[in-house]
Amino acid sequence: MVVSCPRCGGPIRPPDLSRSAWRCDGCGIVPPLHVAAHVGDEIVSAVAARAAGSGFPMWCPWPLPPGWTVTGVAWVGDDRVGVCATILACSGPANLTHGPADVLFIAEDPGVGVGVRFAGLPGPDPGPLPGDTAAHAKVKVAGRPAPLWALDAPEDRSVYVGEAYGRWLWAVAWPAPAGYLLADDLSLHDLAERVPGGLVYGAVSPYLVKAA
Repeated sequence: MVVSCPRCGGPIRPPDLSRSAWRCDGCGIVPPLHVAAHVGDEIVSAVAARAAGSGFPMWCPWPLPPGWTVTGVAWVGDDRVGVCATILACSGPANLTHGPADVLFIAEDPGVGVGVRFAGLPGPDPGPLPGDTAAHAKVKVAGRPAPLWALDAPEDRSVYVGEAYGRWLWAVAWPAPAGYLLADDLSLHDLAERVPGGLVYGAVSPYLVKAA
């Protein structure tokens, strides 16, 4: 695992004799972001078990859309505070651009700031959701509909956010047209409850590599 600040991606100092919390020189006291350098059954199961120990979800499209693979996992937290965010990366064909696409599915507690970081937005939270506006996308979370709203984001990506289990649910897609994936009746499964057999893995997403 590579450790960094969840808000800016910079280096982070571990607790020591004078401080009981992790600290970023720019962002102050923050829980650490841990990015797995590789991905496979053993690593996914280990991160999912850690999330389960904190009662925290880890969302994964299941079944995986045709041609898509799991390409990375990460989590925010430590032994003192537990898990306060999880990230799962998926990669596959971007049908609208005829090239590769990457999507990060992020669950996080308010105030963590890792979702807005990947979204390229100021943080630490997306702000109130527009409840008076129709959702721009809907996914199923543990079998229940979960509305998502599109946010204004840098032109190289599309960003959707909603809530699930009382926590932020983000979907950040590169390139921007890859957000089409959310229009395909996508179902998200909580890996913290069960890691299904048959997950297919690919090379680690370049967007998680940048995070590390």
